[in-house]
Amino acid sequence: MGDIEDAIGRVALFEKLSARDRKQLAGTMHERTFPAGSVITQIGQEGIAFFIIDSGTALVEAPGKDPMTLGSGDHFGEIALIDEGPRTARITAQTDVRCFGLTAWDFRPFVQSQPEVAWALLQTLVKRYRAD
Repeated sequence: MGDIEDAIGRVALFEKLSARDRKQLAGTMHERTFPAGSVITQIGQEGIAFFIIDSGTALVEAPGKDPMTLGSGDHFGEIALIDEGPRTARITAQTDVRCFGLTAWDFRPFVQSQPEVAWALLQTLVKRYRAD
C-alpha cells in the first residue's frame, strides 16, 4: 500500500490531501502494468478508470493536438470519468508503464467528498483547455 500512497503523494492533483485521505484513496486503487508498445486507452473507448503513472512513460495523442509524453507523477483518464463520455486520446506505453488505477465508481464519490481535489481537477482541465 505504501507504493500507492507514495505515487499519490507525487501527483499535484492530490498534494493537499491529508495522510489519512491518501491512505483512503490508496485503498481504492489497483496496480496495472502495461508493456512497452501497448495501447492503454483508445479514442472513443468507454472511460472506466483514472490512472496515476508510477513509473515509465506514455505517449498521448489526441486529434488536433501535439503529442505529449507522460511520466511518473502524471495522471490521465479524468475527462471521460467526469463527463461519462468516451476517451479523447490514445495513450500508448513508450516503456513498460506501472500505474495505479481508480475506477469510475470510486473516482466520483472520492472527488465529491474532497473539495481540494475537485478544485485541482478544475484547474488542471482549464490549463489543458488554455494550452489548446
